[in-house]
Amino acid sequence: MAKLYFRYGAMNCGKSTALQQVAYNYEERGMRVVILKPKIDTKGGDKVISRLGIERKVDLIVEKDEDLYKMMKRYLFENGSIDCILVDEAQFLNREQVDNLFEIAVKENIPVICYGLRTDFLMNGFEGSERLLLLAHSIEELKTICSCGRKALLNGRKIDGEFVFEGNQVAIEQENHVEYESLCPTCYIKKKETYIKKKLSGNKQVL
Repeated sequence: MAKLYFRYGAMNCGKSTALQQVAYNYEERGMRVVILKPKIDTKGGDKVISRLGIERKVDLIVEKDEDLYKMMKRYLFENGSIDCILVDEAQFLNREQVDNLFEIAVKENIPVICYGLRTDFLMNGFEGSERLLLLAHSIEELKTICSCGRKALLNGRKIDGEFVFEGNQVAIEQENHVEYESLCPTCYIKKKETYIKKKLSGNKQVL
């Protein structure tokens, strides 16, 4: 029986690079892969883009409420068998879509490898990631470091170069001056405290 895999990590840990490496490894051995990407992730359009500069066009863009089991059954009928499904930015999937991927691995005997974030910039879980942590046969952390040199676990959001700790869960990098930085817990808390103090100070000045 094939398995559902979840490989997660903070920003800049090399998730998209790892995905493309896995795709290359399969294809080098004459096997076929299909790459999926949620439509909500507009960064790169219809491509998976690595921070190293490598990129690859995805095979299927996933709509918000799309049934992935039906999508893949249709794809298999039209294109023949495949050997692996790779999913970029899997945190943006919904609960039912992760269930679909689990079914594909078990019923269709196709390995499904998902790459994504575990938590957002407020340390809250994403729907897709939470479900993957419950269902995946195999869970692996992809590691990276904070600017201080310690292991990064969290994701800090910056707007115009300044860290912020409020806002919508989803804000795509490079849109509306948004960028992200991976942080260790110590640096995350320090930056959050600085943000709160600055905001309180600003409110006092207004009063």
